[in-house]
Amino acid sequence: MSNAPLVSILINNYNYGCYLKQAIDSALAQTYGHIEIIVVDDGSQDNSVEVINSYPQPAITTVFKPNGGQASAFNAGLAVAAGDLICFLDADDYFYADKVQRIVELFQQHPHLGWIFHKLNYVDTQGNLLEIADPSKDITQSEVVDFRQVLATGRRFTQTIPCGLCFRHDLLGQILPMPEARGVTISDNYIKYAALSLAPGLFLPHRLAAQRIHDSNTYTFRTDNQVLRAEINIKTGFYLQQNFPGLRRFADKLFARGCGEMFAQGASSTLRDLPEFRLYLQRYSSPAMVLKTIPKTVFHALRFKAKGLGF
Repeated sequence: MSNAPLVSILINNYNYGCYLKQAIDSALAQTYGHIEIIVVDDGSQDNSVEVINSYPQPAITTVFKPNGGQASAFNAGLAVAAGDLICFLDADDYFYADKVQRIVELFQQHPHLGWIFHKLNYVDTQGNLLEIADPSKDITQSEVVDFRQVLATGRRFTQTIPCGLCFRHDLLGQILPMPEARGVTISDNYIKYAALSLAPGLFLPHRLAAQRIHDSNTYTFRTDNQVLRAEINIKTGFYLQQNFPGLRRFADKLFARGCGEMFAQGASSTLRDLPEFRLYLQRYSSPAMVLKTIPKTVFHALRFKAKGLGF
């Protein structure tokens, strides 16, 4: 990597016109200057196109595509990205001005790392800080980590992964293009676990960006979406198994967790209708896998059921 690597900031947007300007402006305001900003609009039907077109090129690069979900937006963004480093930014969130500078410095200090995940501040629709329990509170200092062996052997994975996602281009190119699962996005979890399985990286306690919490968030800090979470786990497990065979044991655990939560929510018919559930059983089940998965599924079902009842 050169002394001043090009950094691609990929902004994915769908109907977030009311927040999009702040996201783009935060990318333009970075103290690190060697950047490109790629805005992928995933078929928005609000005023997003008007907001995007208000910025002159080449200040930003724009990709307009039919609606296909966040995974398809990630794929489209990486397809045109030229940066040595890639930073993801959702259109309803924003970066702090020194984020990219800090990320570049850390990648240069640690040339063997493939990814950096950092903490976020959580804000309301107006940008006011929210008092929310830190989901990754155990990360109190910068920590180089390598989970490749843990994931390959399927050992218990208890760490909460920070959500500020930054990658070397060559590593992300091994993950994207990613499956564009119908109905429910698998993007964040799929990318995180795939990255952890491919290279060591850095967990960073510094909050270099803000995530906006609002009614349109798919599942962040929501308690009414257990079936959605279960579906994401099942689909993530299936596609990790399909594309990263070395993650077979870890994928089996995600699959069992998702099935258990489906049963706990009384959503067995939803489970049976999932193509990835049926394909998982057809392609990857074996007597040994079934013997291991059934107890795990029952355990997760009982745990989620007890949690829902407040035990």
